[in-house]
Amino acid sequence: MSEGSVWEAMAFASFYQLDNLVAILDINRLGQSDPTPLQHHVEKYQKRCEAFGWQAIIVDGHSVEELCKVLCQPRHQPTAIIAQTIKGKGIPAAEDKMGWHGKPLPKDMAESVIRDLQSHILSSSKRLYPATPAENTLPVSLKNIRMPTPPSYRLGDKVATRKAYGTALAKLGRVSERVIALDGDTKNSTFSEIFKNEYPNRYVECYIAEQNMVSVAVGCAARDRNVVFASTFATFFTRAYDQLRMAAISESNINLCGSHCGVSIASPGEDGPSQMGLEDLAMFRAIPTATVFYPSDGVSAEKAVELAANTKGLCFIRTSRPENAVIYNNSEDFRVGQAKVVYKTNDDHVTVIGAGVTLHEALSAAEQLKKERINIRVIDPFTVKPLDSKTIIDNAKVTRGRIITVEDHYYEGGLGEAVCSAVVSEPGFTVHRLAVAHVPRSGKPSELLKLFGIDRDSIAQAVRKMLSTATNAK
Repeated sequence: MSEGSVWEAMAFASFYQLDNLVAILDINRLGQSDPTPLQHHVEKYQKRCEAFGWQAIIVDGHSVEELCKVLCQPRHQPTAIIAQTIKGKGIPAAEDKMGWHGKPLPKDMAESVIRDLQSHILSSSKRLYPATPAENTLPVSLKNIRMPTPPSYRLGDKVATRKAYGTALAKLGRVSERVIALDGDTKNSTFSEIFKNEYPNRYVECYIAEQNMVSVAVGCAARDRNVVFASTFATFFTRAYDQLRMAAISESNINLCGSHCGVSIASPGEDGPSQMGLEDLAMFRAIPTATVFYPSDGVSAEKAVELAANTKGLCFIRTSRPENAVIYNNSEDFRVGQAKVVYKTNDDHVTVIGAGVTLHEALSAAEQLKKERINIRVIDPFTVKPLDSKTIIDNAKVTRGRIITVEDHYYEGGLGEAVCSAVVSEPGFTVHRLAVAHVPRSGKPSELLKLFGIDRDSIAQAVRKMLSTATNAK
């Protein structure tokens, strides 16, 4: 009960009047290395639960009769059964004593306890056969949930991928009533409000309690009965990392969208580093069951939403605040683990890999370098995990193994490290990484992209330097 996420959940349940929710609190006094803060002061637990809007009932946790009685009572609000228990009860050497948390009993002690338990059994021939739970829910199929129509963007249109996410989510909601959306009080920034406005009964506002939001998402997705999307600023998922890794351990299928990634979020409010998602790629890449989407325009963002809805495990969609040009045709086919070569010539010197905002900076750098008769090949990875190693390696071989990665993320754990891992065994390859080197500050997007060397001019300069180094090496 010292976990903050517990109280986030209790506030959520009270606000939504979840009268079918019962929490059983095992108040056994002892923690792992010390007694718990409130020990057996069950009346204090009761007051706290009541302050959070719950009905709180104290019972003897060792009494089956008391537990059955309170479970059968009618409920008009969420209920907390505060069960006072004694840890290790019935084992004299361990009862209410520290030092036994997570430890097995020694063999002689275990045998003695088993004999004592057996002596209390009144009839060894009696067997209990509890009834199988009734399956009273209709079967649900979540397979092959597809967009009702293709994207409807025009090449060159300026659209933020965060807004394309909201548009795509609402479109997906028209196909299946099992698509639901959650948000952490950022719906007017993540654009999940587009879904909320169309399907208010399938939208859950979780407020600024991201740990609980992820837990609610996992609950909604349980038994594969819903396609769940939860969104907030990418940086705020750091609060919920424990819930994310436990979702993976539980083999949950949930979709997360993190907007406002990187230093490019600043316009028009010039937000500071507390709002900038710069660790999120590293976080999600480290989760074994995660798929990490990083769309760079409206079309690819819509495709990412559709693919996430049909991909097992955790899916993370990284969206950006700036409005960037649509570069893909509406009919473009996207697949998990398939990169796109978005700019090439027959005589390319360097392969540049960018995503989101930095892909557009790379395309601008390509046009700038073209005037100097320097050609670069530009790749959009689309998914950072799994990364399309084959496309990257095949194209980098054409540019003599010369690769530059550029990302609106810290150096650690992002796109650059993913590419390095993909090409580490390739002889003669050189990877130069451009990323955010230290904690940023407030400023305009153009100023910050330039400050951290991830804008068009910085990419162009890195290309020139790489070619100059190669020439000098000869």
